[in-house]
Amino acid sequence: RAKNHLLDDNTYMDLSETFKIFGNPTRLKILSLLAVEDLCVCDISEVLCMSQSAVSHQLSTLRSKNLVKYTKEGKQARYSLADKHVIEILNIGIEHVLE
Repeated sequence: RAKNHLLDDNTYMDLSETFKIFGNPTRLKILSLLAVEDLCVCDISEVLCMSQSAVSHQLSTLRSKNLVKYTKEGKQARYSLADKHVIEILNIGIEHVLE
């Protein structure tokens, strides 16, 4: 019975890559900030005491797996979580480690 519930290998590869993204404390902090409100790179870099370049790199990684999205506001981009699933994954992980 259990075998019938397995998904195809590509799905498990995608899932594995997505979980790797969650394996970085800086990216988790960025996701936590974006769970509260949409922010630009300069705001995130100020809160995390990181360079804008370093934050941009992490946001690019998060965007590559469709975990965050952005909208242009003039010359700036405001980042937000891609959808409700991202915050659910984050919250479940936090709940699990705090048990």
